[in-house]
Amino acid sequence: MKHFGLFIILLLSIFVTSCIPHKNTLYFQENANGTNDTIPNDLSEIQKPYRVQVDDQLNIRIRVLDQDNVQIFNPISDSGTLNASSAERAYFDGFTVDLHGNIRIPTLGQFKVLGHTVVEIEKFIEKRLLDEQFKKTANIFVIVKLAGLRYTTTGEIGSPGTIVLFEERVNIIEAIANAGEIPVTGNKKDVMLIRQYPTGQRIHHLDLTNVEVMKSPYYYIQPNDIIYVPPLRQKAIGTGETVVSSLATIATVVSLITSGILIFSRL
Repeated sequence: MKHFGLFIILLLSIFVTSCIPHKNTLYFQENANGTNDTIPNDLSEIQKPYRVQVDDQLNIRIRVLDQDNVQIFNPISDSGTLNASSAERAYFDGFTVDLHGNIRIPTLGQFKVLGHTVVEIEKFIEKRLLDEQFKKTANIFVIVKLAGLRYTTTGEIGSPGTIVLFEERVNIIEAIANAGEIPVTGNKKDVMLIRQYPTGQRIHHLDLTNVEVMKSPYYYIQPNDIIYVPPLRQKAIGTGETVVSSLATIATVVSLITSGILIFSRL
């Protein structure tokens, strides 16, 4: 019985260390010195203009009074892609940035777009059109957009995989929500954002339980980002996700051990 008592103490110790604290499951918690507002007054979102990277896909549309004059510049899906999804049509109709950071537009030729914003690219195209194709007085309107915001989620998340959102601004909470949310066994305090740069990839760590995360320059995702949610240590132990499940696990083990002792004592 002495050994049995020690075993119960051991189980209780495991129970204490295996439960996931409630505060680790909540988003956007304020610190002790925070204001009474839901979001502190001085909390501002930061999003720098996105600069085009290799393998990005751009949608380019050129508008003038006589659209027949610019039809060659505006791709139109052929019959083979009419039934394709929006992402597939963007792939066939868009302009992919090659390994040298260029795109090639019919008649106009190549443009170096690597590291430039879409607004800058619009100005490049408009200038070349006016220099080579149209008069200075022509009413030209150039639209350049990313062909969807493509990102990947993996790890401890509801539906890992690659997602394309047709929006210009997507923060990491929205990105995670579209991937099925983070279960209680996911580590919200150390979400990893793997981002592509001209010099290679870097890993940025985000604490989604802290409201200050909204000030992070990585709060808004970018095309080709990878979001990895590591599992909590409690999942690796496998003793339960919550207090209730941990108690149920321990109660089951104790019940089995007690039954075994009773059977052994009768022999």
